[in-house]
Amino acid sequence: MHQASNARSSRAAARIALAACAALMSSAVLAELSNDGLIGPGLRSRPAYDGSDSQRTELVPVLRYFGPLLFARSTQGVLEGGLRVALAPGLHAGAQLAYEGGRRASESDFLAEYRIADIQRGASLGLQLEWDQSIGPMPFTLLVRARQNTDADLGAQVDMRLSAGVFKRGPVSAGVYVQGLWANAKSANAYYGITPQQSAISGLPSFSAGNGWLAASAGLLGSVDINPQWVAVGSLEARRLRGDAANSPLVERRSSHTLNAGVAYRF
Repeated sequence: MHQASNARSSRAAARIALAACAALMSSAVLAELSNDGLIGPGLRSRPAYDGSDSQRTELVPVLRYFGPLLFARSTQGVLEGGLRVALAPGLHAGAQLAYEGGRRASESDFLAEYRIADIQRGASLGLQLEWDQSIGPMPFTLLVRARQNTDADLGAQVDMRLSAGVFKRGPVSAGVYVQGLWANAKSANAYYGITPQQSAISGLPSFSAGNGWLAASAGLLGSVDINPQWVAVGSLEARRLRGDAANSPLVERRSSHTLNAGVAYRF
């Protein structure tokens, strides 16, 4: 009888724990895992370029807007905006115009020392597919984007990002994500290749990067409700170069980190 009572108590405790977990996670409101409109200022600490040993801090927007057709956001790794349509519940397809940050020698002692030319800031055009669903109480988002730089010499990239909400208690929410990035040969060479002419100027060996896997990332997401209108958001990402890019003479270190923090108004 005593064992049966313990078994019933254990099952009841498990049901209570599961219900509590569902209550916590199903209401998760994260900068990446909800459709709330957000706008506000943020700060980002990032490497001067992927592969750099120099870290830089800059102002960035915290932005998310989803209208009947138009959208704009900065909350999923890219500052982008465009059109999107619903294909099915939780499934959207879209076309986007995105900001591309380029690369500046003035931000990196290494690039300046070896007189590596800048890659100008610009834009890309592309397509995306996004799937928002839940596994039990856990919300998740799978986003796939293909981007072609408007400067044809800078090539094209494809990224895939999977995000999941894992915690919600009171005003605090948290999530995790993983992301992979692939590039064609033009893109990989633009950022990590060294032509014979560049080699003669810099003294670095010539290098050619082929198409393939460029980088892998994993990160943490968080938000804290300040009040019903304002929310503090942040993320921490660890990133590692892969493929040919990881072996480029332009790479000082293969691993880097990026930290984002900001406040935003819900609208």
